[in-house]
Amino acid sequence: MFLLKLILRNSLRHKLRTVLTMLAVAVAVLAFGMLRCMVDAWYAGVDAAAANRLIARNAISLNFFLPLSYKEKIRQVEGVAGVAYGNWFGGIYIDEKNFFANFAMDMKSFLGLYPEFQVAGSQKKALLTDRKGAVVGEKLAKRFGWKIGDTVTLRGTIFPGNWDFTIRAIYKGRDKNIDETQFIFHWDYLNEKLKTMNAARGTDSIGWYIIAVAKPELAAEVAQRVDKLFKNSMAETLTETEKAFQMSFVSMTETILTAVQLVSFLVIFIILAVVANTMAMTARERIREYSVFRSLGFKPLYLFMMIAGESVFITIVGGGIAIACTFPAVKGFGDYMSAYLPVFNVSLETIALDAVISLAVGLLASIIPLWYTLKIRIADGLRAIA
Repeated sequence: MFLLKLILRNSLRHKLRTVLTMLAVAVAVLAFGMLRCMVDAWYAGVDAAAANRLIARNAISLNFFLPLSYKEKIRQVEGVAGVAYGNWFGGIYIDEKNFFANFAMDMKSFLGLYPEFQVAGSQKKALLTDRKGAVVGEKLAKRFGWKIGDTVTLRGTIFPGNWDFTIRAIYKGRDKNIDETQFIFHWDYLNEKLKTMNAARGTDSIGWYIIAVAKPELAAEVAQRVDKLFKNSMAETLTETEKAFQMSFVSMTETILTAVQLVSFLVIFIILAVVANTMAMTARERIREYSVFRSLGFKPLYLFMMIAGESVFITIVGGGIAIACTFPAVKGFGDYMSAYLPVFNVSLETIALDAVISLAVGLLASIIPLWYTLKIRIADGLRAIA
Protein backbone atom coordinates (compact mmCIF):
# COMPACT_ATOMS: atom_id res chain seq x y z
CA MET A 1 0.00 0.00 0.00
CA PHE A 2 2.91 2.34 0.76
CA LEU A 3 4.35 1.74 -2.70
CA LEU A 4 1.00 2.44 -4.38
CA LYS A 5 0.59 5.70 -2.45
CA LEU A 6 4.14 6.69 -3.38
CA ILE A 7 3.49 5.97 -7.06
CA LEU A 8 0.27 7.99 -7.03
CA ARG A 9 1.88 10.97 -5.26
CA ASN A 10 4.88 10.92 -7.58
CA SER A 11 2.59 10.79 -10.61
CA LEU A 12 0.67 13.86 -9.44
CA ARG A 13 3.70 15.83 -8.29
CA HIS A 14 3.76 17.73 -11.62
CA LYS A 15 0.07 17.74 -12.44
CA LEU A 16 0.25 19.67 -15.71
CA ARG A 17 3.01 17.47 -17.11
CA THR A 18 1.16 14.32 -16.07
CA VAL A 19 -2.16 15.47 -17.54
CA LEU A 20 -0.55 16.51 -20.84
CA THR A 21 1.28 13.18 -21.09
CA MET A 22 -1.94 11.30 -20.39
CA LEU A 23 -3.71 13.27 -23.12
CA ALA A 24 -0.85 12.57 -25.54
CA VAL A 25 -1.14 8.86 -24.80
CA ALA A 26 -4.92 9.03 -25.20
CA VAL A 27 -4.66 10.71 -28.61
CA ALA A 28 -2.06 8.21 -29.81
CA VAL A 29 -3.95 5.13 -28.60
CA LEU A 30 -7.21 6.52 -30.03
CA ALA A 31 -5.50 7.06 -33.40
CA PHE A 32 -4.11 3.52 -33.25
CA GLY A 33 -7.55 2.10 -32.45
CA MET A 34 -9.22 4.03 -35.27
CA LEU A 35 -6.63 2.83 -37.77
CA ARG A 36 -7.10 -0.76 -36.59
CA CYS A 37 -10.87 -0.37 -37.01
CA MET A 38 -10.24 0.82 -40.55
CA VAL A 39 -8.20 -2.30 -41.32
CA ASP A 40 -10.96 -4.46 -39.80
CA ALA A 41 -13.53 -2.64 -41.96
CA TRP A 42 -11.51 -3.49 -45.06
CA TYR A 43 -11.67 -7.17 -44.14
CA ALA A 44 -15.33 -7.11 -43.06
CA GLY A 45 -16.51 -8.81 -46.26
CA VAL A 46 -13.89 -11.52 -45.82
CA ASP A 47 -14.90 -12.14 -42.20
CA ALA A 48 -18.59 -12.30 -43.16
CA ALA A 49 -18.00 -14.88 -45.91
CA ALA A 50 -19.58 -18.29 -45.34
CA ALA A 51 -17.56 -21.49 -45.61
CA ASN A 52 -20.33 -23.29 -47.50
CA ARG A 53 -20.67 -20.78 -50.36
CA LEU A 54 -18.71 -20.60 -53.60
CA ILE A 55 -18.57 -17.85 -56.22
CA ALA A 56 -18.27 -18.79 -59.90
CA ARG A 57 -17.37 -16.01 -62.34
CA ASN A 58 -15.93 -15.69 -65.80
CA ALA A 59 -12.34 -16.95 -65.77
CA ILE A 60 -11.16 -13.86 -67.65
CA SER A 61 -12.65 -11.15 -65.46
CA LEU A 62 -15.77 -10.03 -63.65
CA ASN A 63 -16.32 -7.65 -66.56
CA PHE A 64 -17.24 -10.63 -68.74
CA PHE A 65 -20.62 -12.31 -68.34
CA LEU A 66 -21.62 -15.96 -68.01
CA PRO A 67 -24.66 -17.48 -69.78
CA LEU A 68 -27.89 -17.97 -67.84
CA SER A 69 -27.96 -21.54 -69.13
CA TYR A 70 -25.12 -22.45 -66.72
CA LYS A 71 -27.55 -22.37 -63.79
CA GLU A 72 -29.14 -25.79 -64.34
CA LYS A 73 -25.82 -27.40 -65.22
CA ILE A 74 -24.28 -26.13 -61.99
CA ARG A 75 -27.29 -27.28 -59.98
CA GLN A 76 -26.70 -30.86 -61.20
CA VAL A 77 -23.07 -30.94 -60.04
CA GLU A 78 -22.51 -33.39 -57.20
CA GLY A 79 -22.25 -31.63 -53.83
CA VAL A 80 -24.22 -28.51 -54.88
CA ALA A 81 -27.12 -27.69 -52.54
CA GLY A 82 -28.36 -24.50 -54.18
CA VAL A 83 -27.59 -21.88 -56.82
CA ALA A 84 -28.28 -18.15 -57.06
CA TYR A 85 -26.96 -15.56 -59.48
CA GLY A 86 -26.66 -11.84 -59.95
CA ASN A 87 -25.15 -8.82 -61.70
CA TRP A 88 -23.47 -5.69 -60.51
CA PHE A 89 -25.81 -2.88 -61.58
CA GLY A 90 -23.73 0.20 -60.86
CA GLY A 91 -26.67 2.60 -60.67
CA ILE A 92 -26.40 6.20 -59.44
CA TYR A 93 -28.93 7.75 -57.08
CA ILE A 94 -29.39 11.47 -57.98
CA ASP A 95 -25.66 12.24 -57.87
CA GLU A 96 -22.37 10.31 -58.12
CA LYS A 97 -21.48 11.22 -54.54
CA ASN A 98 -24.42 9.12 -53.30
CA PHE A 99 -22.52 5.92 -53.90
CA PHE A 100 -23.77 2.57 -52.62
CA ALA A 101 -23.54 -1.01 -53.85
CA ASN A 102 -26.54 -2.08 -55.95
CA PHE A 103 -27.12 -5.51 -57.43
CA ALA A 104 -29.64 -7.38 -59.56
CA MET A 105 -30.11 -10.77 -57.93
CA ASP A 106 -32.15 -13.93 -58.32
CA MET A 107 -34.05 -12.75 -55.26
CA LYS A 108 -35.70 -15.89 -53.87
CA SER A 109 -32.60 -18.04 -54.21
CA PHE A 110 -30.37 -15.23 -52.96
CA LEU A 111 -32.33 -14.72 -49.73
CA GLY A 112 -32.33 -18.48 -49.22
CA LEU A 113 -28.55 -18.67 -49.47
CA TYR A 114 -27.95 -15.62 -47.27
CA PRO A 115 -29.79 -16.14 -43.95
CA GLU A 116 -27.64 -13.41 -42.42
CA PHE A 117 -29.75 -10.90 -44.39
CA GLN A 118 -32.79 -10.83 -42.11
CA VAL A 119 -36.06 -9.63 -43.66
CA ALA A 120 -39.45 -9.55 -41.92
CA GLY A 121 -41.91 -12.17 -43.24
CA SER A 122 -44.52 -9.71 -44.53
CA GLN A 123 -41.86 -7.59 -46.23
CA LYS A 124 -40.27 -10.64 -47.82
CA LYS A 125 -43.62 -11.74 -49.26
CA ALA A 126 -44.24 -8.28 -50.74
CA LEU A 127 -40.71 -8.21 -52.16
CA LEU A 128 -40.99 -11.56 -53.90
CA THR A 129 -44.35 -10.72 -55.49
CA ASP A 130 -43.31 -7.30 -56.86
CA ARG A 131 -41.14 -7.46 -59.98
CA LYS A 132 -39.93 -3.90 -59.42
CA GLY A 133 -39.47 -4.43 -55.68
CA ALA A 134 -36.14 -3.88 -53.95
CA VAL A 135 -34.67 -4.68 -50.56
CA VAL A 136 -32.25 -2.22 -48.96
CA GLY A 137 -30.04 -2.32 -45.89
CA GLU A 138 -31.17 -0.57 -42.72
CA LYS A 139 -28.20 1.84 -42.74
CA LEU A 140 -28.84 2.78 -46.37
CA ALA A 141 -32.52 3.39 -45.68
CA LYS A 142 -31.64 5.66 -42.74
CA ARG A 143 -29.07 7.50 -44.83
CA PHE A 144 -31.60 8.59 -47.44
CA GLY A 145 -34.73 8.49 -45.29
CA TRP A 146 -36.32 5.71 -47.36
CA LYS A 147 -39.41 3.91 -46.09
CA ILE A 148 -41.36 0.87 -47.23
CA GLY A 149 -43.34 1.79 -50.35
CA ASP A 150 -41.04 4.62 -51.49
CA THR A 151 -40.11 4.77 -55.17
CA VAL A 152 -36.39 5.10 -55.91
CA THR A 153 -34.93 5.89 -59.33
CA LEU A 154 -31.40 4.83 -60.22
CA ARG A 155 -29.57 6.08 -63.28
CA GLY A 156 -27.85 3.16 -64.95
CA THR A 157 -24.19 3.29 -65.98
CA ILE A 158 -23.55 -0.27 -67.16
CA PHE A 159 -27.19 -0.57 -68.21
CA PRO A 160 -28.24 2.92 -69.44
CA GLY A 161 -31.52 4.59 -68.64
CA ASN A 162 -33.57 5.48 -65.58
CA TRP A 163 -34.71 2.50 -63.55
CA ASP A 164 -37.58 2.79 -61.08
CA PHE A 165 -37.81 0.57 -58.00
CA THR A 166 -40.20 0.30 -55.06
CA ILE A 167 -38.76 -0.31 -51.59
CA ARG A 168 -40.57 -3.44 -50.42
CA ALA A 169 -38.22 -4.63 -47.68
CA ILE A 170 -35.47 -3.40 -45.36
CA TYR A 171 -32.98 -6.00 -44.17
CA LYS A 172 -30.93 -6.12 -40.98
CA GLY A 173 -27.64 -7.91 -40.57
CA ARG A 174 -27.70 -10.96 -38.32
CA ASP A 175 -24.13 -10.15 -37.27
CA LYS A 176 -22.42 -6.80 -36.79
CA ASN A 177 -20.04 -7.42 -39.72
CA ILE A 178 -22.89 -7.64 -42.25
CA ASP A 179 -23.04 -4.79 -44.76
CA GLU A 180 -26.35 -2.92 -44.29
CA THR A 181 -25.77 -0.40 -47.11
CA GLN A 182 -26.67 -2.53 -50.13
CA PHE A 183 -29.52 -2.08 -52.63
CA ILE A 184 -30.76 -5.35 -54.15
CA PHE A 185 -33.51 -5.85 -56.73
CA HIS A 186 -34.86 -8.60 -59.00
CA TRP A 187 -32.58 -9.84 -61.76
CA ASP A 188 -35.71 -10.76 -63.77
CA TYR A 189 -36.74 -7.10 -63.87
CA LEU A 190 -33.33 -6.14 -65.24
CA ASN A 191 -33.37 -8.90 -67.84
CA GLU A 192 -36.93 -8.22 -69.03
CA LYS A 193 -36.33 -4.50 -69.41
CA LEU A 194 -33.11 -5.11 -71.32
CA LYS A 195 -35.04 -7.27 -73.76
CA THR A 196 -37.60 -4.52 -74.37
CA MET A 197 -34.71 -2.10 -74.96
CA ASN A 198 -33.08 -4.52 -77.44
CA ALA A 199 -29.88 -4.17 -75.45
CA ALA A 200 -26.83 -5.59 -77.12
CA ARG A 201 -25.18 -6.53 -73.82
CA GLY A 202 -26.46 -8.13 -70.64
CA THR A 203 -29.56 -10.01 -71.79
CA ASP A 204 -29.75 -13.52 -70.31
CA SER A 205 -26.26 -12.94 -68.90
CA ILE A 206 -24.93 -13.42 -65.40
CA GLY A 207 -22.15 -11.61 -63.58
CA TRP A 208 -21.52 -14.42 -61.09
CA TYR A 209 -23.12 -17.52 -59.64
CA ILE A 210 -23.42 -18.15 -55.92
CA ILE A 211 -23.17 -21.87 -55.17
CA ALA A 212 -24.22 -23.41 -51.86
CA VAL A 213 -22.23 -26.51 -50.97
CA ALA A 214 -23.83 -29.38 -49.06
CA LYS A 215 -20.82 -29.58 -46.72
CA PRO A 216 -18.07 -26.94 -46.28
CA GLU A 217 -15.37 -29.62 -46.58
CA LEU A 218 -16.57 -30.35 -50.13
CA ALA A 219 -15.96 -26.77 -51.31
CA ALA A 220 -12.66 -27.45 -53.10
CA GLU A 221 -13.99 -30.54 -54.87
CA VAL A 222 -17.19 -28.82 -55.99
CA ALA A 223 -15.23 -25.83 -57.28
CA GLN A 224 -13.06 -28.13 -59.40
CA ARG A 225 -16.11 -29.96 -60.75
CA VAL A 226 -17.81 -26.72 -61.78
CA ASP A 227 -14.71 -25.38 -63.54
CA LYS A 228 -14.12 -28.73 -65.24
CA LEU A 229 -17.72 -28.73 -66.49
CA PHE A 230 -17.17 -25.53 -68.48
CA LYS A 231 -13.56 -26.06 -69.48
CA ASN A 232 -12.86 -25.20 -73.14
CA SER A 233 -16.28 -23.54 -73.45
CA MET A 234 -16.87 -20.03 -74.80
CA ALA A 235 -17.11 -18.78 -71.20
CA GLU A 236 -14.87 -20.74 -68.83
CA THR A 237 -15.45 -20.28 -65.11
CA LEU A 238 -13.27 -19.55 -62.12
CA THR A 239 -14.88 -20.93 -58.97
CA GLU A 240 -13.53 -20.11 -55.52
CA THR A 241 -14.74 -19.84 -51.97
CA GLU A 242 -16.66 -16.72 -51.04
CA LYS A 243 -13.80 -15.78 -48.71
CA ALA A 244 -11.23 -16.05 -51.51
CA PHE A 245 -13.52 -14.04 -53.79
CA GLN A 246 -13.73 -11.23 -51.20
CA MET A 247 -9.98 -11.40 -50.60
CA SER A 248 -9.34 -10.77 -54.29
CA PHE A 249 -10.87 -7.31 -53.84
CA VAL A 250 -8.95 -6.64 -50.63
CA SER A 251 -5.66 -7.63 -52.32
CA MET A 252 -6.15 -4.82 -54.85
CA THR A 253 -5.64 -2.34 -52.00
CA GLU A 254 -3.00 -4.31 -50.14
CA THR A 255 -0.46 -1.47 -50.42
CA ILE A 256 -2.89 0.94 -48.77
CA LEU A 257 -3.60 -1.53 -45.98
CA THR A 258 0.11 -2.04 -45.38
CA ALA A 259 0.62 1.71 -45.18
CA VAL A 260 -2.26 2.08 -42.71
CA GLN A 261 -0.83 -0.65 -40.49
CA LEU A 262 2.65 0.90 -40.58
CA VAL A 263 1.24 4.29 -39.64
CA SER A 264 -0.66 2.75 -36.72
CA PHE A 265 2.54 1.28 -35.27
CA LEU A 266 4.47 4.48 -36.02
CA VAL A 267 1.97 6.36 -33.85
CA ILE A 268 2.72 3.97 -30.97
CA PHE A 269 6.49 4.39 -31.45
CA ILE A 270 6.12 8.18 -31.27
CA ILE A 271 4.09 8.08 -28.07
CA LEU A 272 6.61 5.63 -26.61
CA ALA A 273 9.31 8.23 -27.23
CA VAL A 274 7.16 10.95 -25.62
CA VAL A 275 6.47 8.91 -22.47
CA ALA A 276 10.10 7.76 -22.25
CA ASN A 277 11.24 11.40 -22.43
CA THR A 278 8.76 12.36 -19.70
CA MET A 279 9.98 9.58 -17.43
CA ALA A 280 13.62 10.46 -18.15
CA MET A 281 12.92 14.04 -17.00
CA THR A 282 11.25 12.66 -13.89
CA ALA A 283 14.22 10.41 -13.13
CA ARG A 284 16.70 13.28 -13.45
CA GLU A 285 14.61 15.44 -11.10
CA ARG A 286 14.41 12.69 -8.47
CA ILE A 287 17.86 11.20 -8.74
CA ARG A 288 18.70 12.34 -5.19
CA GLU A 289 15.54 10.65 -3.84
CA TYR A 290 16.35 7.43 -5.66
CA SER A 291 19.93 7.57 -4.38
CA VAL A 292 18.60 7.89 -0.82
CA PHE A 293 16.49 4.77 -1.38
CA ARG A 294 19.56 2.93 -2.68
CA SER A 295 21.68 4.07 0.28
CA LEU A 296 19.03 2.69 2.62
CA GLY A 297 19.32 -0.71 0.99
CA PHE A 298 16.32 -0.75 -1.33
CA LYS A 299 16.88 -3.21 -4.18
CA PRO A 300 16.82 -2.26 -7.90
CA LEU A 301 13.51 -4.15 -8.20
CA TYR A 302 11.87 -1.72 -5.79
CA LEU A 303 13.15 1.26 -7.78
CA PHE A 304 11.90 -0.40 -10.95
CA MET A 305 8.44 -0.78 -9.43
CA MET A 306 8.44 2.89 -8.45
CA ILE A 307 9.48 4.17 -11.87
CA ALA A 308 7.53 1.64 -13.92
CA GLY A 309 4.48 2.05 -11.69
CA GLU A 310 4.39 5.80 -12.35
CA SER A 311 4.90 5.28 -16.08
CA VAL A 312 2.23 2.56 -16.30
CA PHE A 313 -0.20 4.67 -14.27
CA ILE A 314 0.10 7.50 -16.80
CA THR A 315 -0.24 5.28 -19.87
CA ILE A 316 -3.07 3.15 -18.45
CA VAL A 317 -5.13 6.22 -17.59
CA GLY A 318 -4.39 7.68 -21.02
CA GLY A 319 -5.27 4.37 -22.66
CA GLY A 320 -8.49 4.16 -20.65
CA ILE A 321 -9.50 7.62 -21.88
CA ALA A 322 -8.73 6.53 -25.45
CA ILE A 323 -10.81 3.35 -25.16
CA ALA A 324 -13.74 5.30 -23.74
CA CYS A 325 -13.51 7.78 -26.64
CA THR A 326 -13.09 5.05 -29.28
CA PHE A 327 -16.76 4.02 -29.31
CA PRO A 328 -18.30 7.45 -30.02
CA ALA A 329 -15.45 8.27 -32.43
CA VAL A 330 -16.01 5.06 -34.40
CA LYS A 331 -19.77 5.63 -34.41
CA GLY A 332 -19.40 9.18 -35.78
CA PHE A 333 -16.74 8.28 -38.33
CA GLY A 334 -18.63 5.17 -39.41
CA ASP A 335 -21.81 7.16 -40.04
CA TYR A 336 -19.89 9.79 -42.02
CA MET A 337 -18.00 7.24 -44.14
CA SER A 338 -20.78 4.66 -44.46
CA ALA A 339 -20.74 4.91 -48.28
CA TYR A 340 -17.12 3.71 -48.39
CA LEU A 341 -16.78 1.75 -45.15
CA PRO A 342 -20.22 0.20 -44.64
CA VAL A 343 -19.03 -1.94 -41.73
CA PHE A 344 -17.06 0.12 -39.21
CA ASN A 345 -17.18 -1.31 -35.70
CA VAL A 346 -14.96 -1.65 -32.65
CA SER A 347 -13.84 -5.24 -32.16
CA LEU A 348 -12.83 -6.82 -28.86
CA GLU A 349 -9.44 -7.48 -30.41
CA THR A 350 -8.93 -3.74 -30.99
CA ILE A 351 -9.85 -2.91 -27.38
CA ALA A 352 -7.50 -5.64 -26.15
CA LEU A 353 -4.69 -4.27 -28.35
CA ASP A 354 -5.27 -0.76 -26.98
CA ALA A 355 -5.01 -2.04 -23.42
CA VAL A 356 -1.91 -4.17 -24.09
CA ILE A 357 -0.17 -1.34 -25.94
CA SER A 358 -0.92 1.12 -23.12
CA LEU A 359 0.64 -1.28 -20.63
CA ALA A 360 3.61 -2.11 -22.89
CA VAL A 361 4.40 1.56 -23.58
CA GLY A 362 4.38 2.26 -19.85
CA LEU A 363 6.78 -0.59 -19.11
CA LEU A 364 9.13 0.12 -22.03
CA ALA A 365 9.24 3.85 -21.27
CA SER A 366 10.56 3.11 -17.78
CA ILE A 367 13.64 1.15 -18.95
CA ILE A 368 15.85 4.14 -19.83
CA PRO A 369 15.03 6.08 -16.62
CA LEU A 370 15.74 2.95 -14.56
CA TRP A 371 19.06 2.42 -16.33
CA TYR A 372 19.99 6.07 -15.76
CA THR A 373 19.09 5.78 -12.07
CA LEU A 374 21.10 2.60 -11.46
CA LYS A 375 24.20 3.51 -13.47
CA ILE A 376 24.96 6.62 -11.40
CA ARG A 377 26.95 6.13 -8.20
CA ILE A 378 25.05 6.73 -4.96
CA ALA A 379 27.47 9.48 -3.86
CA ASP A 380 27.12 11.29 -7.18
CA GLY A 381 23.37 10.91 -7.01
CA LEU A 382 23.22 12.47 -3.55
CA ARG A 383 25.20 15.46 -4.79
CA ALA A 384 23.12 15.87 -7.95
CA ILE A 385 20.98 18.96 -8.42
CA ALA A 386 17.82 18.50 -10.53
